[in-house]
Amino acid sequence: MREELQKKFDEYKALGLALNMQRGQPGDDNFDISNPMLTIAGKEDMFVSGISLRNYPGGVYGLKEARELFAEMLKVKPEEVLCGNNSSLMMMSNLLMWAMLKGLRNSSGPWAGQKPKMIVTVPGYDRHFLLLETLGFDMVTVPIGPDGPDMDRVESLAASDSRIKGILFVPTYSNPTGDSISLSTAERLASMECAAPDFTIFADDAYVIHHLAENHPDVPSLVRVCEEKGNRDRIFVFGSTSKVTYAGAGVAAMASSPENLAWYAGLLGTQYIGPNKVEQYRHVKFIRQFPGGLEGLMKKHAELLKPKFEAVEEVLERELGGTGLARWTIPHGGYFISLDTAKPVADRVVKLAAEAGVSLTPAGATYPGGRDPNNSNIRLAPTRPPLGEVRKAMEIVALCIKLASE
Repeated sequence: MREELQKKFDEYKALGLALNMQRGQPGDDNFDISNPMLTIAGKEDMFVSGISLRNYPGGVYGLKEARELFAEMLKVKPEEVLCGNNSSLMMMSNLLMWAMLKGLRNSSGPWAGQKPKMIVTVPGYDRHFLLLETLGFDMVTVPIGPDGPDMDRVESLAASDSRIKGILFVPTYSNPTGDSISLSTAERLASMECAAPDFTIFADDAYVIHHLAENHPDVPSLVRVCEEKGNRDRIFVFGSTSKVTYAGAGVAAMASSPENLAWYAGLLGTQYIGPNKVEQYRHVKFIRQFPGGLEGLMKKHAELLKPKFEAVEEVLERELGGTGLARWTIPHGGYFISLDTAKPVADRVVKLAAEAGVSLTPAGATYPGGRDPNNSNIRLAPTRPPLGEVRKAMEIVALCIKLASE
């Protein structure tokens, strides 16, 4: 059996393939959908709601029209939104840096002097871990499941340690598992007792509108739930158009209580006069004019992405189904699929795949410090390559799992 697997593997190696399944990037066909945005705004559009888009004035909150658009996306009110430039990760990191320097609005002092900890979900997003590590946070891991973070663990940690300042996770179509938070989990997060009076939920809702199927989960608004539970200042939600229009040239936004936003806007005003209003307006005009609006645009993306996810599922089921060698998620949205090998061979699988011309996210990347205690999790990103390459790459990955598990 091994000789047969090795022969097939050598045949793939001889093809000299270069297939990339490493990062969650849109395909060029996804980008093409938004090309009309490049020329949608002319000189006649340079004054919006009495504001000159080309000049400085306008404020750090962003355009009213952009705040209204993101309010729909994030299921909040326009007055609960602040719009920035292209990166929600930058917006999140800026907030966390201010927290380290000064604390948050209801903090007694800077977090930096308190040796702060942050709860993170695993498997999770490698850029979150890198950011927190770089800023000086100690990370405490909890598993994520079909309803979101393991709340028994989260409640126990938050109630017992005042150094735990919050939780950072992806609430909708989590990276990489595709899990989404349930209403009961959201209510427990919003109402739980915390040893740190300034415990804060940092929700990176990057995939909140990235549905792959019509029958998708109805994820609750964390901002609304926190308000209903009497903790409206506990939550900051982040989102962007990075995979709605252009990955590197979108608009990012933050949602929280108006009081939190006013506090943050005061700090932000020391750093810049305001965001790119021209880019914000181009996005608003393009999305509002798109057939079906924001929902229509996301359905167009789903038409291109869903077949790639289906291809991953089909190949894995055909090659590995019933073998007991691996299990994988079947997400209803987002950009990733999470695969776990039955044996501790994830690093070997990634190495073999690279030899055969398939680039995967490094083994361990979905855990802080790049250390997966089980050496089993592999994040699959099928969104960038063409459909045919996705199929070929997954055939190679399946073969590598068989080889590594021998």
